[in-house]
Amino acid sequence: MLFWSVIFTWIGIVYGGVCAVFYFGQDFFFFRPERLPKWFMYQYPFPFSEVNFEMEDGGTVNALHFKVPNSKGVVFYIKGNSRSIKGWGKFAKDFVGKGFDFFILDYRGFGKSRGKRTEEILFSDLQQVYKWLATEYEEEKIVLYGRSLGSGLAARIASWNTPGMLILDCPYFSFLYHIRRYAFILPLNWLLRYHIRTDRFIKKVQVPVFILHGSKDRLIPYRQSEMLHQLAPERIVLFPITGAGHNNLPEFPAYHDLLYDILHDQLGNADYADEKSGFRNADLRG
Repeated sequence: MLFWSVIFTWIGIVYGGVCAVFYFGQDFFFFRPERLPKWFMYQYPFPFSEVNFEMEDGGTVNALHFKVPNSKGVVFYIKGNSRSIKGWGKFAKDFVGKGFDFFILDYRGFGKSRGKRTEEILFSDLQQVYKWLATEYEEEKIVLYGRSLGSGLAARIASWNTPGMLILDCPYFSFLYHIRRYAFILPLNWLLRYHIRTDRFIKKVQVPVFILHGSKDRLIPYRQSEMLHQLAPERIVLFPITGAGHNNLPEFPAYHDLLYDILHDQLGNADYADEKSGFRNADLRG
């Protein structure tokens, strides 16, 4: 009896230790920031300006704004969980080449952005920046584009506003659902500080939603996009990029063809989802 008591005690201690490590270390596990000094100079082959936002709590958010002549609108690109906009800025070419301005920011703790980072602060910062963009562009000319981690954040901002459309790139059903795949033995409802319920947010989005997802994505399986699509199939158009994984969608011609079709021809067209309904779950090859 004493033997089993000792065994269960040690199991409890180890389990409690794992929970503690997860709770206090989750920012380290989930975010891979690259910090940049304030004097760092960005360099890109096309015109851009650097924009800084001072938040009410003292935090700062650093962003890049790429512009093209006679733009058709702006893509507010909400990035993934790694590096800084020093590297992510390269994706501007996928949109400025299609006639759109491109706007991207670093979350707090990334790049030149500073301050405490929580789920609510992420939402608040993005909403404040969105409101600024809405003073620079007509709201129907703003495209919210959420990539990977940024997909749930973009869905939250889209649920609070009326942009021209929402595009999700390799999204998760919810951050809680996704992390549960790896940490199913932990009481995540109590430990997880980032739940980011894409599944709840997307139900409140009142604008067209387009999902692009690699069929061979092993980090965030394609099945999670199918689950999101099923929540509102009349408003959400799902495009699988056959053969693509999580980080290589831009390497596939089908990705660029879809972006051009969605952005160049259909921005602000509320009937686009109906026109394209025949392509839902289409087998698109790169």
